[in-house]
Amino acid sequence: MPETATLGLYGLGTMGSALALNILDNGFGLHVSNRSSDAVLEFVKEAGTEGLADKLTGSDSLTAMVDAMPAPRAIILMVPSGKPVDATIDMLIPLLAKGDTIIDAGNSDFRDTIRRTEGIEAQGLTFIGMGVSGGEDGARHGPSIMVGGTPAAWDATREVIEAIAAKFDGAACADHLGPGGAGHFVKTVHNGIEYADMQLIAEIYGLMRYGCNQSPSDIGAVFETWNKGALESYLVEITGNVLQAVDSETQKPAVDVILDAAGQKGTGRWTAIEAIRMGQSANVIEAAVAARAWSSEGAARTVGAGIYDAPRGELALGDGDFESALLVGRIVSYAQGFRILAAASEEFEWSIDPARTAEVWRAGCIIRSAMLDDIASAFRSDLPEGQLIFADHFAAIIKDALPALRRVVSAATAAGHAVPALASALGFLDTMGCARGTADLIQAQRDFFGRHGFVRLDGRRDQHGPWWD
Repeated sequence: MPETATLGLYGLGTMGSALALNILDNGFGLHVSNRSSDAVLEFVKEAGTEGLADKLTGSDSLTAMVDAMPAPRAIILMVPSGKPVDATIDMLIPLLAKGDTIIDAGNSDFRDTIRRTEGIEAQGLTFIGMGVSGGEDGARHGPSIMVGGTPAAWDATREVIEAIAAKFDGAACADHLGPGGAGHFVKTVHNGIEYADMQLIAEIYGLMRYGCNQSPSDIGAVFETWNKGALESYLVEITGNVLQAVDSETQKPAVDVILDAAGQKGTGRWTAIEAIRMGQSANVIEAAVAARAWSSEGAARTVGAGIYDAPRGELALGDGDFESALLVGRIVSYAQGFRILAAASEEFEWSIDPARTAEVWRAGCIIRSAMLDDIASAFRSDLPEGQLIFADHFAAIIKDALPALRRVVSAATAAGHAVPALASALGFLDTMGCARGTADLIQAQRDFFGRHGFVRLDGRRDQHGPWWD
């Protein structure tokens, strides 16, 4: 960022406060404000206790903050996505001058970002849609940052963004990934992969606990071991911690006092919707979104359990089977995420670099894992059909571990255990490994009832079957 630019941040919730402290910790001056002025006072006090108040200016309103900031200004918005972002932008535009920048660092729908970019830049201002991943700890100590906007906007903000981002071997896990809504779209797909990874892990936990009668603490210890191998990742690491935690109030495993109804803020659903819209169905992500929706129907599931009276049977499977099944499922979830990114990049002419995207995700974000270096390398090689699952490295892993996934899904299904994400991963691989499938019949049916035509094996198009002779 040019030395004369002034940084501001509006929205001092959990993420906003953490990111603001990160900015101050990296030596940048910062103006802050919030809809509630009480939050500003609390933040100034917090920054003081950390010895970071000397470069901080708090204001009791957005207008006062902007007025106190010398131009040019760059203002980071940390407010809830949707209408609150539009409302804040509407308040900001009359207060800003040509050359000022608005940075939306929330979980915005990329289509909103495209719309806002056009409207804001028509006013002579610059707009950046910035995906930030890593939760509160990441925001405070270094998140993964995915930037969308013009190259000039990136150049003007690069110094501060790279400074506050997570580092992997000294390199910032932040980059400009394309124009307009590209940054927020990449963050959306990141969250879709996150949904899939969490569901795959939850299914494996369920099989180990209810199919193999292992205790949460014992399963947690297994996850701890897995985190030292090919499954090394943030989510596997915290799963080991969570499953070994004990509720201080009841002395039960912490997971046993938590209602089994998963929340969601919409980004996983957006990923599934966009995948389907672009004809790139990501069935593992879709299964994860569906599983979260079904989890909220506790009353209905209780009724269903009484009607079907189908107890979950025991499984004759070992931890090695579960480890291999999870590994394959994770590869598929990443592969499907990158398929969506490729389709969107082509449709919106974003030129998203998949290898660089994988590198941005190597630290700071929720889906960071040891696998991402290999993913980046695969995308920089000669990748058959552009498919990650066909890369030599991953194809070898899949071929070796696929029998275990097949055993896990088969045994789980036969014993009445729900494994929608694992089954979806297997279905995807079986489909993509089948040179000739059954869509010929579907095309014949479509032609029969709608005269839609089909392509013959010899390449002739718009052909019709004998039922129309």
